[in-house]
Amino acid sequence: MSMITSIIRLPSDELGHFSLIIPIHWLSSRVDSSDPLTAHDTNKNSLLRSIVVAVLSASIWTLLRYRRKLHGVPSLSQLRGPRSQSWLKGNHSQLFSLKHGWKFHEMLADECKREQFYTFDPKAMHHILVKDAALFQPHRIQHGALLLGKGLLNVTGEHHRKQRKMLNPVFSIAHMRSMMPIFHDVEDQLRNAMFQRVQDGPREIDLLGWMARTALELIGQSGFGYSFDNMVDDVPRHKYSIVIKDLVPALSRLGFARTYLLPVALKILPTNVRTFIMNVTPWKTLHDVRDMVNYMHELSVEIYEEKKRALKEGDEAVVKQIGKGKDILSILMKENMRADTEDKLGEAEIIAQCDLNVTIHFCFNLLIHQKSGMARILHLLALHPEVQLKMREEIVAARKKREGGSHLSYDELVGLPYLDAVCRETLRLYVSIAWISRTMEDAIVPLSRSVRGTDGYEMTEILLPKATTVMISILNANRDPELWGPDVLEWKPERWLSPLPESIMNSGMPGVYSHLMTFSGGSRACIGFKFSQLEMKVVIATLVENFKFSPPQDKEIFWQMSGLASPIVDGDSRHPQLPLIVELLSCD
Repeated sequence: MSMITSIIRLPSDELGHFSLIIPIHWLSSRVDSSDPLTAHDTNKNSLLRSIVVAVLSASIWTLLRYRRKLHGVPSLSQLRGPRSQSWLKGNHSQLFSLKHGWKFHEMLADECKREQFYTFDPKAMHHILVKDAALFQPHRIQHGALLLGKGLLNVTGEHHRKQRKMLNPVFSIAHMRSMMPIFHDVEDQLRNAMFQRVQDGPREIDLLGWMARTALELIGQSGFGYSFDNMVDDVPRHKYSIVIKDLVPALSRLGFARTYLLPVALKILPTNVRTFIMNVTPWKTLHDVRDMVNYMHELSVEIYEEKKRALKEGDEAVVKQIGKGKDILSILMKENMRADTEDKLGEAEIIAQCDLNVTIHFCFNLLIHQKSGMARILHLLALHPEVQLKMREEIVAARKKREGGSHLSYDELVGLPYLDAVCRETLRLYVSIAWISRTMEDAIVPLSRSVRGTDGYEMTEILLPKATTVMISILNANRDPELWGPDVLEWKPERWLSPLPESIMNSGMPGVYSHLMTFSGGSRACIGFKFSQLEMKVVIATLVENFKFSPPQDKEIFWQMSGLASPIVDGDSRHPQLPLIVELLSCD
C-alpha cells in the first residue's frame, strides 16, 4: 500500500495558518483496465474516498475554525441579535428602511445593547478604528474607487498615508483663516439670494435645496477654485449641480445589487467584461449612474488640467483664478511638486481628489455634514424660536464689538459659544449617517462592559472571524444614556456651555471631535472636520442674523434614514425638501 497526503490550510491563533495532514490509505494493487467490472469498482471506491476526505476535512476545519471558543474566547455566534425577517436579506430591509430605520437602530440600542456587532462600545470602537485599524478596513472600499477613483476615501495602506499627509496642511487652522475671504464671498451670494426672494414679505422656501447649493459652491471655490453656481437663479444651471443631486438617490436605487452583486463581480470579472455587462443590461438606473460617474471624471480632468496650466504660467495666472491659488487643489498640486519622490502622488490620485472634493458633501466621512447639518440646524431653529433669538443676539453683539469690516473674522466666529453649542448639539443628536462599516481579518475585540451571551456566560471580548462585517453605530454612540445621562435624547445646546459629564470625558470615545463619533476616529477619521465646522458656522451666522425662520403651518417635516439623512414632507417621500417660512429682519 502507498499513502496519498491531503494538505488543508486553516487559520491558526498564533501562526496565521498551519497545515493539517490527512493520511488516506490507497489500494496499490494493479488495476486491469480491460476488466469493466474492476474499473467500475475502482471508480466507485475513488468516489467514496473523495467524499470521505471532503467530509472529514470540512469537519476538522469547522472544529479548528472555532477552537478559540474552546480556549475561552466567545465567538460571534454567541451574541444575541434581532430575529431575521428574510432568509435571503436577513435584517437588511429593517436596517436600511427610509421611514422606520431610526426606530430599528433605537431598538438595537435599547434591547440588544452591545450584544451584536453592530457596536457602539467605546473600547471596541477604539480597537477597531485606532489600535488595530489596519485589520479593519472600510467595507467594500473598492466600490468607491470604482465610482470616484482612488482618492483619499477609496484607498488603504501606504496610498492612504501619502494622500492624507499631502492633504493635512490644507486643513490646518492657519489655512482656514486664509480661506475666509472665499467663504465670505459665497456667504454674501447666499444672503443676497434670500433677500431677493423675501424682500416683499415672508415666503416659503426650500432651504434644503439652498443649503445643498451653498455647500457645493463653498467646496467648489475653496476646494479647487471652481464655481458651480451663481446663486442667482431659482434652480442651479451647471450640469454638475444636477448630477451630484441625482447621484445618491440613483445609487440608493441600485440597492441590493450594488451591495451584494457588485462585490462578487469585482472579484471574478475583469474590467472589460464588467463594462460590457453594464452596457448591455437593460437597467436605466445603472446606465444613469454610469453616465454621471463618467461626467464627473471628465470634469475633474478638465479642472486639473486648467490648474496645471496656470501653475506652469506662474503666480500671475494663478491669482486670476477663482480661489487665487488658495484653494485645496492648487495647494495640493504645489505640495506634490515639492514632495520627495516616495511621497509624490500620481496624476490619477490628484484627479481623484477632484472627484472626492466635489462629492465631499454627499459622503459623511468628509464633509457631508454641511448640506444635511446646516438644514437640520435651520429646521431646529425654526422649531425652537427661543434658541434662534438667543443665537441672533449673540451674533449681533459680536458684530457691534468689532472694528471695521462687514464680516466676522475667523477668531470672532469660532469664539461665539452659543453658536458653537448649537452646532455641537445638533451634530451629536442628529447624525447625517447613522453608521459606518468595516470588514476585517480574524480578530479578538475587547469590550468596555461585559455582555451576556446566548449561553448565559459573561463576555468581555468577542472573536470575530475573517470577513465579518462590523457596523459601528455613530447614532447610538452619540446617544448612549450611560455616558451622556438620562436627557440624552433631548436637544439641549446648553449642555455644551458647562463641563461635560465625567462619564463621557473618561469613556475613551475614539472620535476626533468633542467626544463624538460624528466625524469618526483614527487614521480614517474625517480629515476636513474643522473645515466642515467653519463652513457651517459661516452660513448659519449670516442667515440667522438677517432672517427669521419658522415652520410652515400645513406641512409636517420628517427626516428619513436614507444613505444621508434627508428631510421630506410627510406624504411625499420621493422629493427631499425642507420648506420653511423665511422672513427678512429689519435693520436696527
